[in-house]
Amino acid sequence: MTEDLAPPRRRVHRAWWVAAATMATLVAAAAFRSSTGALIEPLEREFGWSRATTSGAVSLNLIVYGLAAPFAAALMERFGLRRVVAAALALVALGSGLTLVMTAAWQLWLLWGLAVGVGTGALALVFGAIVANRWFVRHRGVVVGVFSAASSTGQLVFLPLIAHLADGPGWRYAAGVVAGFALLLVPIVLLLLADSPSAAGTTAYGADPTIAAPLPAPSGGPGAGRVAIDTLREVSGSRVFWILFGTFWICGWSTNGLIGTHFIPAAHDHGMPQTTAATLLALIGVFDIAGTVASGWLTDRVDSRYLLCAYYGFRGLSLLAVPWLLADAVNPSLFVFVVFYGLDWVATVPPTVALCREHFGAERAGVVFGWVFAAHMVGAGVAASFAGVIRQATGEYLMAWLTAGLLCLLAAAAVLAIPTTRAPADREASLSPPPQ
Repeated sequence: MTEDLAPPRRRVHRAWWVAAATMATLVAAAAFRSSTGALIEPLEREFGWSRATTSGAVSLNLIVYGLAAPFAAALMERFGLRRVVAAALALVALGSGLTLVMTAAWQLWLLWGLAVGVGTGALALVFGAIVANRWFVRHRGVVVGVFSAASSTGQLVFLPLIAHLADGPGWRYAAGVVAGFALLLVPIVLLLLADSPSAAGTTAYGADPTIAAPLPAPSGGPGAGRVAIDTLREVSGSRVFWILFGTFWICGWSTNGLIGTHFIPAAHDHGMPQTTAATLLALIGVFDIAGTVASGWLTDRVDSRYLLCAYYGFRGLSLLAVPWLLADAVNPSLFVFVVFYGLDWVATVPPTVALCREHFGAERAGVVFGWVFAAHMVGAGVAASFAGVIRQATGEYLMAWLTAGLLCLLAAAAVLAIPTTRAPADREASLSPPPQ
């Protein structure tokens, strides 16, 4: 009798296990991405390659990384999350592992640029956006923020280790750590990740259990390439799409392309030890975790356009100040920049994902954000090469910093031209408690 009156045990919703596997995967994808800045100079010293050569490989990686995203999103819709993510992790491990035996620049471009670019592109923030849209109704914005912060977590965990390995035993040890971690995650993904709530016999977290969630597209549907291209064709007439596309291009230019790739070499130009600069870049990742999660929370409550305007505006002003902050040691003003830039690093992701969903619908949001994210990484790739060429031609990064700052101020103005369409019910659904 006593057992009948005992309250039922509450089980952890399957969505949270899926979120945990997604977080770990995003961290792994970010690990090799964050290693580029720390490995540029060791590669140049060993092989005698120029800054233009190494920056070009980084640019190819960033561009392929971005362009892979919309096609990966379509593949996930067609074949399921588990298979695509596991295959992408294996490709990252293969590409990173084979760099241990490379001897020529074309091999760097092939392995680092193409193989790792494709693999990490399939594990980019588009993957996190699909999981959040598919598995969460309540707290969706916060979950997107947490997934966005995963890239900073990878930077935080791996970058100081990679920098110390590159300075000590050598850059090959750093690449080996990335390859091993990516390979280790494959069985974890196969065990914990599920393609959709319907496939797992449950509902999205916070969803009405009486309303059946749609199943993912069957594998016999249109090919992933056709889905990605058709979606681009359908949204290409939208002014909103091109504003999101352009502003996220600038976002990539000012983060992964410039700071992520060239902050360590630029700080080293001013006499700062490479390990100290790597620690500062990792510290940006620490504060980005807080900033991006907070941005997700704000996205559930504040107009996304105003958030983006503030993020891009303050980022632009901070970049304009960088040339006068770098020195041979960490001064208080540089530390303030690290804290501020960290809070703003990828805070743009949750409101951008929200605007894709609001303007283009939940069914197309993943692929649409894939194309927007592609712009982010193409912008990053262009910036990586642009800054490398500027450094080689002038011996400094001044024009690179000023260009990025002005572009961010342009993005801050552009997002205000996006019309508002978000229904109040959508915001209320993300804040309301899950049905019992």
